[in-house]
This record gives sequence, structure tokens and C-alpha cells, in this order.
Amino acid sequence: NYDTDLFVPIFDAIHKATGIRKYTGLVGNADKDGVDMAYRVLADHVRTLVIALSDGGRPDNVDRGYVLRRILRRGVRYATDKLQAPPGTFASLVPIVCESLGDFFPEVTRDPQLIMDIINEEEMQFLKTLSHGRRMFERSVSTVTDGVIPGDVAFRLYDTYGFPIDLTRLMAQERGLTIDEAGFGASKLRAQELSRSSQRGTAETVVLDIHAVAELAQSGVQATNDAFKYNYAGDDNGNYTFEGCSAEIKALRCNKSFVEEITSGQEASIILDQTCFYAEQGGQQFDRGFICKLDSEDCEFVVEDTQVVNGYVSHIGKMEGTLKVGDKVKLAIDANRRRRLMNNHTATHLLNYGLRQVIGDADQKGSLVATDRLRFDFTAKKALNAEQVKECERIVQEMIATKKGVFAKESPLDQAKEIQGLRAVFGEVYPNPVRVVSVGIEVEQLLSDPSSPAGSLTSIEFCGGTHLRAINHMDAFTIVSEEAIAKGIRRIVAVTSKEAQAALLRGQTLDKKVSELVAAIASKKDDADFNYVGYSKNINVLKDTLSESVMPYWQKDELRAKLQTSKRITVDAERAVAKKNAALAVQAVKDKIAACPDEKLLTLQMATTAEAINDACKYIKSKTPTVTAMLIGVENTSVTCNCFVSKDALAKGLKANEWVNELQALIGGKCGGSPQVAMINGGSSDNAQAVLDLAETYAKQKLSS
Repeated sequence: NYDTDLFVPIFDAIHKATGIRKYTGLVGNADKDGVDMAYRVLADHVRTLVIALSDGGRPDNVDRGYVLRRILRRGVRYATDKLQAPPGTFASLVPIVCESLGDFFPEVTRDPQLIMDIINEEEMQFLKTLSHGRRMFERSVSTVTDGVIPGDVAFRLYDTYGFPIDLTRLMAQERGLTIDEAGFGASKLRAQELSRSSQRGTAETVVLDIHAVAELAQSGVQATNDAFKYNYAGDDNGNYTFEGCSAEIKALRCNKSFVEEITSGQEASIILDQTCFYAEQGGQQFDRGFICKLDSEDCEFVVEDTQVVNGYVSHIGKMEGTLKVGDKVKLAIDANRRRRLMNNHTATHLLNYGLRQVIGDADQKGSLVATDRLRFDFTAKKALNAEQVKECERIVQEMIATKKGVFAKESPLDQAKEIQGLRAVFGEVYPNPVRVVSVGIEVEQLLSDPSSPAGSLTSIEFCGGTHLRAINHMDAFTIVSEEAIAKGIRRIVAVTSKEAQAALLRGQTLDKKVSELVAAIASKKDDADFNYVGYSKNINVLKDTLSESVMPYWQKDELRAKLQTSKRITVDAERAVAKKNAALAVQAVKDKIAACPDEKLLTLQMATTAEAINDACKYIKSKTPTVTAMLIGVENTSVTCNCFVSKDALAKGLKANEWVNELQALIGGKCGGSPQVAMINGGSSDNAQAVLDLAETYAKQKLSS
């Protein structure tokens, strides 16, 4: 039943965000427009996603991550197709779910913004391919005559456009069609087998090797003009427009050979006369996007990878429709992917500068510019401490706050090398002319006065990558890890933009939780009822959370230190209580022996811990070795039995290990030991008195026989 206070607030939010008619509870054929079904799907799916994502799950292509991706994309499709919801509507429901479930599942309130960011990011990616995939679906539907969509078409929707099979199945059902499920399974199996045959799957059959490059050169194909990759603009608010470009297909490579045409379902590599795609190089990952035939939107090539070999830019991906050598095409990159790469590449330059200010010479040894993070390897004699990492991060953040522009220009190599403060990778061979990227100072100004000290006060590097037009466009920056990867080489990983904002927010949230726990422990540590066990568990939970969290590295280090200080307080309290319990247990034994000095059999039950019982048993063994004793400790619902058998009792046939075996039948638990000393751990306290009686009866029988 969806007419409850768990769903009604979500339905109201959907209505407010979309302007669609209100939820009426119609189902089946009565729900003719499918709107009520869409309400239920969004509400149910966002609840599932909030729980799963707050528990650490992430959308992925495998295992539970793929289940989450299917759920998310199904929700997006219902939102856009049935409710005409604007982008971001799905994620906007998260706070409402957190509010309704927070009392029962406190973890969902830990970081709602992160959950929203994940959903928005996935939605953005899927919406880009949804229209392209829908076009392919419509094209395929128009050719169906038997009511069955071919399995290979369904698989290409899944493989190329990210359509989960259940989404394609749903779209087919809405048209009164079915899917060739066996054909889909066979296509998927073939793809998996092909992927297993090579690390990169079929990509190995389309990449350019030295023989392919030689063949292109012999055929008169010129190197690709990729200057268009720099044709983009950004406004003051950080909104960017990326110009596409038109091109002509110069070569097509498929199945390790050049071909004249490629058709639907084929994976291939396209060589063009010019391109706006950035090919992977200099640590920056490749562009993705689409290549479409100029006169036919139905002919579309999905670019999944872009590589460059000897100046030939290879666009690797999958084909829908037909393309031939000589065809005129138009290109469009994945703007969101490029934008995120630009954030992280510009941040890498700022990080390089910041490191130089903190530790002096730090030669770059490698880097990775990915969409979700940046990685920078550098030489260092020792690890950076948390304060150095914090200082480096502060320098970068202060530079971002200046909102300085980023300038780039190709310059004669000899002149560029003279610029004071310029950074270059040691041992790298640079082209002539070389591209200079400078923050805050135009390259022309640097070249006109290369000895000016101004160059030492900012970031200047040789770089062919794509960068922001202004450094503040990355919004935020934080370092999330620092570690050694080889002797004398360290690695820093950092994040920017939404990833950095989420990391900073997570740091603030955890800082508050740690501070509250530390304050509570400090204020309660001297109380008689100080709950050191509970506080110790809370500390361990927060330590685990810190270890798993992507957050500022220096802050994580500080919070760990605070928790460790509080941990020592709980450990000291635990030791003090253990010492007190042991003293009480030993005193109880002394009192019992003093009361019956001639009694050589002692059975005693106490409400105390297993450790205290063990200490009392050790006391008997060392101080009164002529006494045979069975000590029983009851703590909450658990029972511990420790026994010691004197030499005289042992000679009469009483053995400690057999004694505890006899008792185990009553209380369970695990037992073990030797004929002289033995114990039971983890027994149940339900029969504690019966155990005491049996212990005494059994021992007396053995000693009297």
C-alpha cells in the first residue's frame, strides 16, 4: 500500500517538481497514462538507492553495483519519459527519504549530499546516451515484423548505450513487443568470451600498431589535425561550451585490418582528417563522445576510447548504422567528461606548484588525470606529514580563490625553457614548438621577460592537455591520500569539484561526530558508571568509518589522533575495572579459604568477569596449591568456569579437563585444558546454580572413591 506517510511526502515532492497530475493510486489498465506507475517507481527506487548508497554501495557494471545502476536508470527513464521531470528531480527526493527513514536508519543521514551527487552523476551520464539509445530502439522497432526485437539489438542497447535489459524489455512491452531473450543471452555470452580472450577485449583488434601506422603512411593518410580539441570557452560562472567539428573519414580499422565500411554492432577504430577529441596522453585520460554521419542521424559511432599513435588519432568504439571511408561526419565530445578532466588537470598543475612551496624540489615522476580524481607522483626523501599536506592543500585553495585565468600558447622550445619558474618532467622530450600553460600570467608576458621573478610565484608548465579558463572553475580541491609507491617516490591523490565538496562535507560531518564522542568521553570518564565498553565500540566504529571515507587526508589524520587519545581513556578505564574485579575475586577466594581453613575442596560462584575468575584461579595455584577449586563467574548471560586440581586430588583421580567436560553438558560453551588446570568459556548462565552443585558433587565423588 503506497497510501502511507512513508510515500505520500515523496509523491507530493514529485508533483511539485514536475507539475504532473497528482498521484491517484491507479494500477494496471486503469492507469492509462502510466503516471501513477511512474510515481510508485520513483518513490520505491529512490528509497532503495538511499539505503544502498548510504551503506557504501555504488553504481557499477558488475555485481550489486550493476543492480543499483539498473534501479537508478529505470527510475531516470520513468522520470523523463512518463513525468517529463527535469534533470535532478530524482536526486531531489533524497532529503525527503532521509527525513522519513533517518530515525530507523541513522546512517542515511550521514551524507545525503553525497547520495544526491552520485544519483545526479549517474543520471547525467545516462541521459546523454538515453536519447541516442532511444533513437536506435525506435529504428529497430520500425523494422520488426514478427513482434520480436532481435537479441543482438537488445544487447547493443545494453553494451553500447547502457540500457539494462529490463529497461529494454519494459520499452518493448509498452509497444506490444517482446525480446529475443535467447538471442540476447547468446550475444552477451559471445562478448564475454571475446573479452576474456584479451585484456582489452576486441579493442586489441582495432588499435593501431606499428604495421598499421606504416600502412596509413604508405596510403598517403596524413596525421590527424587535433587542434580543435582546444576550441572551447567558459564564462565567469564556469559554464563551458565545447565546439564540435566536421571531418572526413580517412581510414577504418576492424578485426586487425583496414576496411572500407563498418556496420551495426562492429567495434572499430576511425581515423579522421581532423578531430576535437582529446587522445590519451600526458597523464590525461581520453575523450568520449559521438561521431555521426552528416546527412543521417541514424548512422552513429559511439566513441569509447581515443588514442594517438605517431600523430594518428584513433577513435575507438561501436557502430550503429553504416559508415564508409570518405564519409563526412560531425563530432561531439562528452562535455561533462571533458569538463571533469579539465578540473583535475588544472588542479594537478596547482598541486605541483603547492608541493614545490612546501618541500622544495619535488620532481614529477608521473601523473594521472581521471574524471573522478587526480594522482601525482613525485620524488621526496621522506613522507609528508599531515601538516605539510594541509599546507599544500591550503596553497592550492588560496590560489583557486584568486580566480586567476589560465593561459596557454605554443612557443619556441628554446625561448620557453628560459622562463623562470617553469616546471617540466625530467627526461621528457618536448616538441618544438612546445605548449606552455601558465596560471595568472599570459604566456606572451613571460616570453617577453623570461627572467622575471613573477614566474616563480605561480604555476607554469609545458603541457598539451586541456585546462580550465580560470582556476576557480574547479570550485573545490582537497588531498585525500599521501603514500609511498617506491623508494624515494611518493604519491598524492586529490579530488576537485563535486568530489572535493563531498569529501569536505564528509570531513565536517565526521569531525562533528568525533568531537561529540571525544567530549562525551572526557566528561564521563571519572563517573562510577563510565560505560567504557560502549564508548570503545563507538570509537572503533568511527575509526572504521574514517578508514573507508574519502575526505581530507590531514583531517583524517587529526581525527584518528583524537580517537586514539580517547581510546586510551577507555582502555585505562577497562584495565582499572579489570584490576578491581580481579582484586575482589581474589579476596572472595581468600575469605572462603579463611572461613574453612581445613577444607581442601573449594567451589565458588561469583558475579564477575572471565578475567577476574582466571586471576583468582591463578592465585590459588600459586598461593594455596593444596586447595582444589572450581570457580564459576557469571557475567550477564555468560558463564566462565576455571578449575585447579591439587597434586593430592590428581592422585585420587580428579582431573581438571574431565571435571569441566562434565559441566559442559549443562552450560555449553567451549572447554579445554590439562588434568591440573582447565576452563569453560562462553557457557550459558541459565543453569549456573546447577553447575555449582554438579561441580561439588562430581569432585566429592572422585575424591572419595
